[in-house]
Amino acid sequence: MNIHVLSLFPDMFTGVFGSSILKKAQEKEAVSITVSDIRDFSNNKHKQVDDYPYGGGAGMVLKPEPMFQAVESITEGRNPRIILMCPQGERFTQKKAEELAKEEELVFLCGHYEGYDERIRTNLVTDEISIGDFVLTGGELPAMTVIDSIVRLLPGVLGQEDSHIQDSFSTGLLEHPHYTRPADFRGMKVPDILLSGNHANIDKWREQESLRRTYERRPDLLEQMELTPEQKTFIDRLKSE
Repeated sequence: MNIHVLSLFPDMFTGVFGSSILKKAQEKEAVSITVSDIRDFSNNKHKQVDDYPYGGGAGMVLKPEPMFQAVESITEGRNPRIILMCPQGERFTQKKAEELAKEEELVFLCGHYEGYDERIRTNLVTDEISIGDFVLTGGELPAMTVIDSIVRLLPGVLGQEDSHIQDSFSTGLLEHPHYTRPADFRGMKVPDILLSGNHANIDKWREQESLRRTYERRPDLLEQMELTPEQKTFIDRLKSE
């Protein structure tokens, strides 16, 4: 996969893209990530990329020329997904990450200031994504979040190919609890079933604990799922406790 990021503050990405899983993914050539400065595509001698909004109002608006020229320079006639990081966009989910992970090329636009010239939205962008109902100073942090979520799904990136399958939200449920050694820490013991060696019972316990955690913390997720009869029975039992 090829990922391109357009930002007014490209240095913000250095530490994130040069560390941990994202660094290893690039070393394995599972993904290529480039970050470009939007100012490099300005026609203004002062590298200005924003201007006052028509009709008046507070703040500055990102101009269309630099963004269009930047995207056209990167894509060179190709038609990748062009993703605008914006609080007005579709809320990002694991399902969206899985969808985008199937693409060969992605371009992320990270804005600042008051907003974007509307022609960027309507004539350039294919997707608008928000990471939540709050406002940040720019699109850089959301872009890092979305890219990390996508890259870890690419083949060969994680140490175990199926390790992301049981992640929270991948199955529609929150992930079950995890334990490691020691089995008894200050009197806090690992559940006996995890030490039993009976993998069928362990799998059942993990599924039920995922259901329990989701019911307690994110019951809204259960409303979106098609539960099996066994899962419904377990949820009914939780409601009666």
